[in-house]
Amino acid sequence: MTKILSLIANPSTPVIDCAVIERLRAWFPKAEIRELSKGVAYDVELEEADGDTFLGAQHASQGKPIDVNLVDADHRRKRLLIADMDSTMIQQECIDELAEFAGKRAEISAITERAMRGELDFEAALKERVAMLKGLPVSVLQEAFDQRIALTPGAETLVKTMNAAGAVTALVSGGFTFFTERVGAACGFQTTQANELLAENGALTGAVTEPILGRAAKQNALLRLSGENKIDLVDTLAVGDGANDLSMLERAGLGVAFHAKPAVAEAAHARIDHGDLTALLYLQGIPQTEFNR
Repeated sequence: MTKILSLIANPSTPVIDCAVIERLRAWFPKAEIRELSKGVAYDVELEEADGDTFLGAQHASQGKPIDVNLVDADHRRKRLLIADMDSTMIQQECIDELAEFAGKRAEISAITERAMRGELDFEAALKERVAMLKGLPVSVLQEAFDQRIALTPGAETLVKTMNAAGAVTALVSGGFTFFTERVGAACGFQTTQANELLAENGALTGAVTEPILGRAAKQNALLRLSGENKIDLVDTLAVGDGANDLSMLERAGLGVAFHAKPAVAEAAHARIDHGDLTALLYLQGIPQTEFNR
């Protein structure tokens, strides 16, 4: 089966220069090398891959910040994108930003970090953190969104390009509907899913609606959306960074760990440690000239 060796740099640091390409040509003399974006993304088409494939890519990269992945040439362009929100489509963890307003950032952030590493049960950890927000004015949610939440570079381009290609796009989060609705609209997602923070008399109650949507819910969303839209799982793309994304990443046709926790990066089909979210388009072989911004 034909494989694609994908080399992707961050667009802000286009470090894949002529020297890198020449080293690739020397190591893979029979391979076709395609430029997807000058200095940023290249495909090396291989008839077969072996233990020396990554060694060759590492030799060519010479320690530069380049993401190297091996993907199948078949079913490369995906028809369904399902994405995590916190620390993936946005650069922050929303609950940690709310914690700042409650004066409990250190305590809540520490729990968030452990939960995302898979060291704590996600549902129990979410309940514990939300309880610490009890009494916080509901108005703080909008304040946090306006002042503290920023899209990850490439987020809008990723979603808009896949929408334009006819793909289904879904934002699924273990976070909160207040934020997924706004982030989803900003990026152009067709559908969103998250937990709902409960409020009473203008203040958070310290609870969320049950059942809590965690790891299983994300996988179920992938299976449901693929089934409803008659999309084979091989034609699906999932992206996330935390332990609650693992089942979703494993079941998708291409599961991408994006600037992820170590255990997640090790388990995913592909990993992006340096690039922005447009890397997910390059992984599908989509050149910059086809981006929808």
